Amino acid sequence: MPEEKRYHGRNGPQHARRPFPGGRSGPHRTHRDDHPVAGGSASGATGSSARDPREGGLAHAHGPTRDGRGGPHAAGRGRGGRPHRARSPEKRLVHHRASVEESEIIPPIGDAIRIIHLGGVEEVGRNMSLVEYKDDIIVIDLGFQFKEEHAPGIDYILPNTKYLEDRKDKIRAVVVTHGHLDHIGGAPYILGKIGNPKIYARLLTTLMIAKRQEEFPGEPNPNMEVVEKDATIKISENISLRFFAVTHTIPDAMGVIIDTPYGSVVHTGDLKLDHVNGIPTSDEEVRFKQFEKERVLLLMTDSTNVERPGFSIPESTVNNTIEKLVRDLPGRIILGSFASQLERAMKIIEFAERYGRKVIVEGRSMKANIAVAEAAGYLKHRKDTVIGLEEMDNYPPNKILILATGSQGEEFAALMRIANKTHKHIHLNKNDTVILSSSIVPGNERSVQNLKDRLSRLGAHIVHYQVSDIHSSGHANGDETLWIHKKINPRFFIPVHGYHYMHTVHADIAQKAGILSSHIVIPDNGMVIEIQDKGQKITALKEKAPSNMVMVDGFSVGDVQHVVLRDRQTLAQDGMFVVIAIVDMTTGRLRKSPDIISRGFVYLRESQELLREARFLVKKTIEASTAGARPINFDFARDKLTDDLSRFLLQKTAKRPIVIPVLLGV
Repeated sequence: MPEEKRYHGRNGPQHARRPFPGGRSGPHRTHRDDHPVAGGSASGATGSSARDPREGGLAHAHGPTRDGRGGPHAAGRGRGGRPHRARSPEKRLVHHRASVEESEIIPPIGDAIRIIHLGGVEEVGRNMSLVEYKDDIIVIDLGFQFKEEHAPGIDYILPNTKYLEDRKDKIRAVVVTHGHLDHIGGAPYILGKIGNPKIYARLLTTLMIAKRQEEFPGEPNPNMEVVEKDATIKISENISLRFFAVTHTIPDAMGVIIDTPYGSVVHTGDLKLDHVNGIPTSDEEVRFKQFEKERVLLLMTDSTNVERPGFSIPESTVNNTIEKLVRDLPGRIILGSFASQLERAMKIIEFAERYGRKVIVEGRSMKANIAVAEAAGYLKHRKDTVIGLEEMDNYPPNKILILATGSQGEEFAALMRIANKTHKHIHLNKNDTVILSSSIVPGNERSVQNLKDRLSRLGAHIVHYQVSDIHSSGHANGDETLWIHKKINPRFFIPVHGYHYMHTVHADIAQKAGILSSHIVIPDNGMVIEIQDKGQKITALKEKAPSNMVMVDGFSVGDVQHVVLRDRQTLAQDGMFVVIAIVDMTTGRLRKSPDIISRGFVYLRESQELLREARFLVKKTIEASTAGARPINFDFARDKLTDDLSRFLLQKTAKRPIVIPVLLGV
């Protein structure tokens, strides 16, 4: 292996384990400035305030004129004097994706094989990739990502599909590797925009996509075809698809082999290995034996857990531990787990039935996944094994197992409601055992600790993954990943799923397996990677596909303006300071002392001196700005007041609240 480890990146070779230069661009990179809103009118001075979805400020509602904009001094304006526009509730999809990136002209594909990751390679979630050759595009997965700290108020983050929308006539298939939300969650938002192409997936995955689609009755029904793990599908004269089963935490997980004229492109999806003491089982050997005779041109595989050494805890070990607990614990069991851990949930129900316990399923997502597994025929149990919550009191506590969501301390999930004593039917006592069969997702440490504290105060005994083998990840550790690389033995390699650092670690593992560093590309979202010269060279183009984040924010889907996210962050950190002043349009003087409204900034009752000085500054600034101006220039007065008041509040409090001046002319 070469001593110097260098891999291709967007701007040329990159050293292994070097932090991603400059960090990711996005809303958290913007700078804060003040947020002025002004208006004025003799009529409608007491109009209601409405949130402006585009600018994030307040707009006063006044009587409209013929053009619908309100009176001459009534237009609430955001930054740059742009008028506020109310969002129409009837419009579900609103796209705001204009960006400099879209102006980049990507060269024709020629005879190359093109790979673009539209999401999932700079984060955990929103997994979506494409493989393109000539006139054929194969899409892999349609995931979404849950909101991040830098995007307050956002529901989900989607892959940017602008590249596909412009080439929807070339999309021949969508392959969905398994039914977790980070691989299927974006389907209702994305499919209609890219022409609703045919989806190829295994049975349980198609049922979970259909179940999610029920929440979006206005979107087209997915066009899906169920495939088996050993199926072969001819897509075009240049492309065929084959599939193979992989081990994950949900049934019917699979990888895909895309056959091209220059070799096969393998995407494993999420996977781990079933093993005994670090030796993969015979089933795993059989699954990967097929690659011995394959000419694998490119491998793309899971990076999520590669920085963990050795082999992951096999699911069989977790199952044995949980079975013993279900069998031996004397009282009621409340077992918290991820709803996505469907394989485990199915085993828990099997163990409960074996040892005479009735199962109560708590949590909407858990109930939905269990129902889908039953419909697919993967979960079979006696009719009276799973009972309703209202039947719980008909059985002694030691015959009850409650399977619940909320192991991450989510505020409204079943476990937290039980811990907070707000659950209508479940009340803990010292004879209960709570099993937290999940690891702690990074960022949730405090929430999980709070959950455990509350549960322990109620007297419950707690078992968690740090004291017992009751959880295993669904992603391969470092040594498992090395084994997979040696079995598939590709010419080129692109790590997927996870953060940039994970990919650099994965690149090191690939080199240990014998892949040349010059044959490895560490991707960014939107990076255009090509295998050129009839499969002899891999390179990253300087051009980039659109990759700015697409966010689901209530009824709006699109690139939520950075100013909106910045204002939400500012509101959370420093609050808001609203000044309402009535200006005599004849004299330019204030008719009365200005009203001040503060939220999340200072406690007004204890800040009377600050308010007195602020009112004096407001009066002085407005009257100085309007002196001699007829008609009064409200925009100028508003901007001057915003600047002076923001500077004053920063000097007095070291805080930068959003300052919103509302000037009413009478």
